Amino acid sequence: MSSQPDRPDQLFPAEPTQRAIARELYAHARDLPVISPHGHVDPALLADDEPFPDPARLLVVPDHYVTRMLLSQGIPPGELGVPTRPGVRARPPAGDGDYATETDGRAIWRKLAANWHLFRGTPSRLWLEKTFAEVFEVDAVLGPDTADGVYDAIAAKLAEPAYRPRALFERFNIEVLATTESPLDDLARHAKLTADGWGGPGGRVITTFRPDNVVDFEFDGWSDNVAALGAVTGADTGTYAGYLDALRARRQAFIAAGATSSDHGHPTALTLRLDRREAAELYDRGLRGAATAADAEAFRAHMLVEFARMSIEDGMVMQLHPGSVRNHNKWLYATHGRDVGGDIPQATEYLHALTALLDAYGNDPRLRIVVYTLDEYTFTRELAPLAGGYAALYLGAPWWFLDSPEVLRRFREAVTETAGFYNTAGFVDDTRAFCSIPARHDVARRIDAGFLARLVAEHRLGLDEAAETIVDLAYRLPKRVFKIGEKLP
Repeated sequence: MSSQPDRPDQLFPAEPTQRAIARELYAHARDLPVISPHGHVDPALLADDEPFPDPARLLVVPDHYVTRMLLSQGIPPGELGVPTRPGVRARPPAGDGDYATETDGRAIWRKLAANWHLFRGTPSRLWLEKTFAEVFEVDAVLGPDTADGVYDAIAAKLAEPAYRPRALFERFNIEVLATTESPLDDLARHAKLTADGWGGPGGRVITTFRPDNVVDFEFDGWSDNVAALGAVTGADTGTYAGYLDALRARRQAFIAAGATSSDHGHPTALTLRLDRREAAELYDRGLRGAATAADAEAFRAHMLVEFARMSIEDGMVMQLHPGSVRNHNKWLYATHGRDVGGDIPQATEYLHALTALLDAYGNDPRLRIVVYTLDEYTFTRELAPLAGGYAALYLGAPWWFLDSPEVLRRFREAVTETAGFYNTAGFVDDTRAFCSIPARHDVARRIDAGFLARLVAEHRLGLDEAAETIVDLAYRLPKRVFKIGEKLP
């Protein structure tokens, strides 16, 4: 089998002087602990600490970066083992008939290997090859001729105790990993982690409060979710006042489970300040099923301001990531459900959209809002100037569709001159793919080393300052901005 070359200077500048400086700077960050304050790893993975399944179910089936690329070439997710929605048969996007969802891990793996060329130049290939080599010590180049050999080598590793989730967590040098749960989650997995000494405030695995399914009128089953929220908390969610009480109660439960932040994935960044009567009327229309799309947008926008108020009260950091047209691929959503690669970015406006929230609380240092985007053209025009002008606002790292080396570089180039380094929030991996976490953080550290090396080579930054900055970007900033390890009020 052909093998991957050794790549110690991967992603560093090609220019020799800058490359040498990048190498030196990267050495300061390479072995720092990983802070992962925004991600979607299933907490059951670490709570139960069961052996991983076969390589395909670990590295292909849950990775919608991989499955969406193959879908773009006519290979439906069912052929890659992606489960269908309950009661739905796997059917091809076009034509008649249906087919069984593939359950043979080796067959799934061979399909990936046969189409490996599709991933040339993509971050998916970069992350997967680093995972093969650095996590599983497999350096063969994946392809049709090597598929079975790579599969067997990874499968053999997965059978070893050293490759159980908690053992890998230790090996990955993860200091803190944040998962993401809705207010309706019973947090039982986090309770188990706390009982085992892994969770709770200051723990190694913490939760994040994601309330979209009880805020967005357009979310499937919203009114049922609101009723369930009332049942969980004992609050009367038939009234707007009771609804707010229920949300505050669940935020406290999440803080007790270790949460330091909330997470809000709205279609736009719009914020509105409505009075209590107007908000209650909107809420009532939502419960009656009489709300329009404009009502749904107004209520989401109002609730962002409400959540900012709650964050000042309870200390949670607030994350906002608008701009995704959810379930744009309607066949994919109808067949396989949410979060399987059917979402598409759209242009997003921030300057005017955030005005209501920033007018109310933007200068209050007790509030921290980390804003992400799927629209990189807003980095220079809107987001960097906003973060450079409001005490409450920080820039989240490029993520999801923008988490490639190219955009990570452009992000630093676009925002540093206006927002500096210290109005950014470090790096987030935003992944469901647990084994890719070290690869993603290593890529970010290498890109930052290259960017800082250029500043040093151009005599714009001292080498000692650059060395301090790369440690801040990789480790200190995400800890500080996301209040990792702090006791919330």
